[in-house]
Amino acid sequence: MPPRIFLIHALAESVAPIHTSFRHYWPEALPFDLLDTSLSTDLAAAGQLAPAICARFLALGRYAAAAEGAGGRTAAVLFTCSAFGPAIEAVKADLSIPVLKPNEAAFAAALKRGSRIGLLVTFEPSLAPLGAELRDMAARAGQPIDLQAAVVPDALAALKAGDGERHDRLISEAASRLPDVDALILGQFSMARAAAIVTPSCTCPVFTTPDTAVLALKDLVVGEAALRSRSDRE
Repeated sequence: MPPRIFLIHALAESVAPIHTSFRHYWPEALPFDLLDTSLSTDLAAAGQLAPAICARFLALGRYAAAAEGAGGRTAAVLFTCSAFGPAIEAVKADLSIPVLKPNEAAFAAALKRGSRIGLLVTFEPSLAPLGAELRDMAARAGQPIDLQAAVVPDALAALKAGDGERHDRLISEAASRLPDVDALILGQFSMARAAAIVTPSCTCPVFTTPDTAVLALKDLVVGEAALRSRSDRE
């Protein structure tokens, strides 16, 4: 039976990229969407991750985990909103099924390439929490890093206005201004479309969060299913 995966979004622009990655890397899965664009608006207005927003994440996670229908019960939850790390950690602790943060797979892949890491975002509130998350992951692995992180001004506004070409160009120009790095992370799901023009001009691997997240989630869910099947046979 195809695994049922719930995707929880705070930006409408994140929906298409993650479905593209599912079609390419895990077409057997059944991804379903929960979208609340007020989350990103409220975070930007508040300037910090308030307890009320964390409570809303818990409610969304519990709703997704309890859903049952085509494909049986929910096998895993993937958040695509990169600015809400602590809220997603609370959902991880609350649910018994796998919950994946949007950037953790991309961070792990980049750290395997070296210690000089480039990170670009287009949603300014994402920059500080993602930088902290990456540094924390590196510290837990005992790996010192040189992080070159930057916001790409006006790119998200261009994408929201329907000018995807300008969005991609601004990201490519920002990537070209970074110092030499061992890996470059496009830190938001909505940025994945820019990889097509960033990668050819980049001397290092470029990681997008949708592709790495789907591959990691597939390994996790398929691996757990194989373990359960082996246990049942024994």
